[in-house]
Amino acid sequence: MHTRTLGQGLQVSAIGLGCMGISQGYGPNPGDRQAMIGVIRDAVGLGVTFFDTAEVYGPYVNEEIVGEALAPVRDEVIIATKFGWRIEGGKSVGLDSSPEQIKRVADESLRRLRVDALDLFYQHRVDPGVPIEEVAGAVGELIQAGKVRHFGLSEASAATIRAAHTAFPVTAVQSEYSLWTRDPEPEVLPTLAELGIGFVPFSPLGKGFLTGTVDTSTQFAEGDVRGTIPRFTPENRAANQALVAHVAGLAAAKHASPGQIALAWLLAQHPWIVPIPGTRRRERLEENTAATAVALSADEVADLNAVASRIGVQGNRYNDTHMRYVGR
Repeated sequence: MHTRTLGQGLQVSAIGLGCMGISQGYGPNPGDRQAMIGVIRDAVGLGVTFFDTAEVYGPYVNEEIVGEALAPVRDEVIIATKFGWRIEGGKSVGLDSSPEQIKRVADESLRRLRVDALDLFYQHRVDPGVPIEEVAGAVGELIQAGKVRHFGLSEASAATIRAAHTAFPVTAVQSEYSLWTRDPEPEVLPTLAELGIGFVPFSPLGKGFLTGTVDTSTQFAEGDVRGTIPRFTPENRAANQALVAHVAGLAAAKHASPGQIALAWLLAQHPWIVPIPGTRRRERLEENTAATAVALSADEVADLNAVASRIGVQGNRYNDTHMRYVGR
């Protein structure tokens, strides 16, 4: 797999692995820890060098699994994790990006991930109670101490990104971005291009919808986050099916899968974009990583853009509670 460069010269594989789903989010959590470790190691074997986790995933267990899986190849991979939540009784109970909390989380993440330095440390959500300059300063101190190598933000507004970058150089911004989530395009992506910051789209396959494996008949298991998202109500799934059908048609013509087309579209947007699809299965890993070999012409990219704009998407990408945390 070829590599791409995020901000500050950080080189990673063109497709990364979002690890959240190995311990939460999509139905009953896998009971076989070793199987999930195997999935992460399979990704390494397929050329993936960029792995994304967070303390709040689990909480904590996700970092532990990622740390155990990647310990044998630590020098060959880039591990990103996140801070920004106050966790009590095994649950996140609110935002907390105070400098003291950031430094405490860094120390605990270092231990769980079994590393001497966190390659990329994202603020998971912008905390309106703490000036972004203080957040950047705290991460900057961790970088000077050798505990962190790069500073990132997640789901931040263009104004916040600019203010943070002025205080301390930002390497990457992570937000949801795909053919059916175009929110970063008007303001965030131009800001990143101007400042030389990389972009890491999560949910690049629309939480499975763009792969064609989710339709109006899909029943989400207990614990599957999609059951709480307005975009995934049966009515909205039916309305959004036209976009998937168009993607599937192009995929068939190019002897690719719909998911590969969705990832290839992202890769075609900018050379500093690195999507991080998640999966619990090796066959999906193989499919996703092979998307780097799917070339879309300028006309095909323009056609996908036009269709996505014309059809639009019904339903918010988060419920009302979670929407409050994005775009600050």
